[in-house]
Amino acid sequence: MGSRLLTDTFPAMGSTCEVALVGGDEALLARARSRVEYLESRWSRFREDSEISRLNRRPGKAMKLSVDGYLLVDRALEGWRLTQGRYDPSVLRAMEAAGYDRSFEKVAQVQPAGDEAQPAPGCLGIVLDSRHRKVTLPLGVGFDPGGIGKGLAADLVLEELLQDGAAGACVSLGGDGRMAGEPPEGGWRVGIGNPYDESQLLAVAVLADHGIATSSRLIRRWSTGGMAKHHLLDPRTGESIDNGMDAATVIAPYAWMAEILTKAVFVAGAREGAELLRGLGVAGLLIEGPDAVRTAGPFRSFLAPVDAAA
Repeated sequence: MGSRLLTDTFPAMGSTCEVALVGGDEALLARARSRVEYLESRWSRFREDSEISRLNRRPGKAMKLSVDGYLLVDRALEGWRLTQGRYDPSVLRAMEAAGYDRSFEKVAQVQPAGDEAQPAPGCLGIVLDSRHRKVTLPLGVGFDPGGIGKGLAADLVLEELLQDGAAGACVSLGGDGRMAGEPPEGGWRVGIGNPYDESQLLAVAVLADHGIATSSRLIRRWSTGGMAKHHLLDPRTGESIDNGMDAATVIAPYAWMAEILTKAVFVAGAREGAELLRGLGVAGLLIEGPDAVRTAGPFRSFLAPVDAAA
């Protein structure tokens, strides 16, 4: 446990990326930063030349993707099936209709007009050819990597850091992260913020080989036509979710899984969402208000006293 902890923080994927290494070196940190930036360049729907943007411009036509790009789509469809459609990566056109058609900082600046809400078409018509790494999107279907990209990037980068010699690592993108291997003194500790007061923590989770993600409807907000919007849409309606849920944190084996499950429990609502998490054997913290906090699965087993945060 005496290994030196090395860290790096930089902007990526519309948020902040934090990388921490035990038993690594500066070269590994630089490699991690380069890898995150590469994945963003391939996956971002806000870059015209990204692989995902090119896929979305080719409806009805099979397109061969890179190993990373194909994995992104494959995991997203797995998440859609796992949550019975509550997480839905075909929500892209609904996002655009809601006004989220550019990076969030630009959305917040221009307050877009938006269009009439439209439901997500679902993923049944998306064709995957694993042998040739080809994906075909049906006409009218767009793929949105926003609900899974940060988590999958954290998983990929962490696994590569361990393969390349780090004894332990933690990779977090905007709070969606993965940690594994030898922890620093006191363990891998992740603060879970109070969605109503940024200066406070609700809890601290002590993790080992886990992914963790948090979603909140109280951030990434904008207005269209005088109506408040946020980025968590119900794929059944295309409308911003307003069912009493304010925030959700999920702890799962992988960050991509934790990320899609936070979206799914928002769609499901607190009670049904807690049942979904319990059925999958993962842990969650579902928040409907300052005095309405519900845990699911083995969440309490991960908790440390808030004042023990590293």
